[in-house]
Amino acid sequence: MTEVEICKLKLMVVDDEPDNLDLLYRTFRRDFEVYQANHARAALEILDKEGEMAVIISDQRMPEMNGTEFLSRTVERFPDTIRILLTGFTDVEDLVDAINSGQVFKYITKPWNPQRLKALVEQATDTYRLVKKRTQELRRALRRESLFNAVTTAIRESLDYDSMLHKIVATIGETFEATCCFLRPVESDSLTSDLYSYQNPQYNASSSIFDPSELIEKVLATHQYQLTQGTDDGNPCHQLVVPLSYQQHLLAVLALYQRGSVHSWQDEDIQLIAGVAEQAALALSQAKLYQRLQEKQQQIRAELEVARQIQNNLLRQSLPDIKGVKVQACCYAAREVGGDFFEVFVHPKGDLWLAVGDVSGKGVPAALFMASAISVLRRELSQETPAEPNVVMQNLNHAMSDDLISNNCFITLVLACYTPSTRELVYANAGHIYPLLWSSPTTATEQPHYLKVRSVPLGILPKWQAQSGRLVLNPQDTLLLASDGITEAMVSSNVFNGDNTGNGNPGFSRSMLNQDGLWQLLQQEPKPLSLTHLLTRIQANNQVQEDDQTILSLEVL
Repeated sequence: MTEVEICKLKLMVVDDEPDNLDLLYRTFRRDFEVYQANHARAALEILDKEGEMAVIISDQRMPEMNGTEFLSRTVERFPDTIRILLTGFTDVEDLVDAINSGQVFKYITKPWNPQRLKALVEQATDTYRLVKKRTQELRRALRRESLFNAVTTAIRESLDYDSMLHKIVATIGETFEATCCFLRPVESDSLTSDLYSYQNPQYNASSSIFDPSELIEKVLATHQYQLTQGTDDGNPCHQLVVPLSYQQHLLAVLALYQRGSVHSWQDEDIQLIAGVAEQAALALSQAKLYQRLQEKQQQIRAELEVARQIQNNLLRQSLPDIKGVKVQACCYAAREVGGDFFEVFVHPKGDLWLAVGDVSGKGVPAALFMASAISVLRRELSQETPAEPNVVMQNLNHAMSDDLISNNCFITLVLACYTPSTRELVYANAGHIYPLLWSSPTTATEQPHYLKVRSVPLGILPKWQAQSGRLVLNPQDTLLLASDGITEAMVSSNVFNGDNTGNGNPGFSRSMLNQDGLWQLLQQEPKPLSLTHLLTRIQANNQVQEDDQTILSLEVL
């Protein structure tokens, strides 16, 4: 279990009316660690001291600083916090500003229904837990991958055995912010005279004050790591000794010392250190070096497979069954995880929201931004009355542009809202390839209608602006959204003849599919349209999938 699940979540209530503040406190004190503030500045001071809250419930009308301004000041520091606004009927304009800027998860009007407020807070905490859990799991996989890559690189770049061990010790010491650490080889269950050490340059204290001899004796006897904590001249200190074993043979011990830190190494850090110790043991057993590296790479692949499963679970596992329309969607990452995503969201009022997006780059970094984009998008679409697609795009850009720009990333996205009762389609396009629209049956010379209202990708500019496109769909119309992994796939000319057997034949020329080629394949597809069958034809013609591939269709029956 994570810490978020074990402890009570933190909830802050902010209201300048003492009766309301007391009522909110009594409502949630059993289930949350509740913090109270009677004005916005006091609330900001509590956040400075206590850190992130799972949920903030704030009144709108307060002296000095209203609820909208207060919540806006918390967005950058605590992006995962779920914000709920208490407002009167006369605060509609401020409320719209708060929702459009992505600051508010939900709002509730005064006087509120306690049961409705409790249900809303429960929904908010579920959302908070989900976001924190999935983000932490993806970050953990990325951190573990980066650490093992760093150690592997240190070993490969070493010129000799001694420099290899020096680099291993330095990499571990720097990564885990140790004051000092050393590695002692072991032969026949006894320490050798060799010593490979690392000293943090920020500390002037000599490593000679670090004497883990008792812990080392326990490790030699048990082959298990040992951890202790104490004080050094009034400062807290922690000692950790980890065995380096290969095939049940103890090859060395790694000792780390940390001075001045209140908190000891957490279980996750210890497991990482233990994993790195195994990697370092490979350097002590050169005959098995290649074999052990392969095993660690397999372990990383297994963890990325877990990350892939987490990412797949972020996407809709089943699509809604809506009278009068048929929706299909497929998403295949080029690596274990990727930056492509789709969304199919049915609003309680009946509107059907469709989206296909593509984060620049590949792998875990793109997957982290993909997870954030889906989270923010679903928050926007879950509003009681969602904004139009172009405004939702603006909110997405507002919520994510700082991180995207600072990491030189961007997101292309098509977002469409379809109203089954009127068959009206409203869409916005942020730098994505044009959606295709056609009506069945089609002739051999007929071309699809490309929806060409488009603006720049998200994360390019601090403020995103564009108009929404509007049109009315007719029965037998089909709307297709795809990522550039589809249109930029390299296929041989024989794919248009329905023959995929010549994929490796040098006599067949290969070219980019493009939207014209995609349209040609769509015309050849048997009815009813199957996106799975279409992707099978495209992928069978690719020896290597170069990019994530996502495709989504909406058919009006």
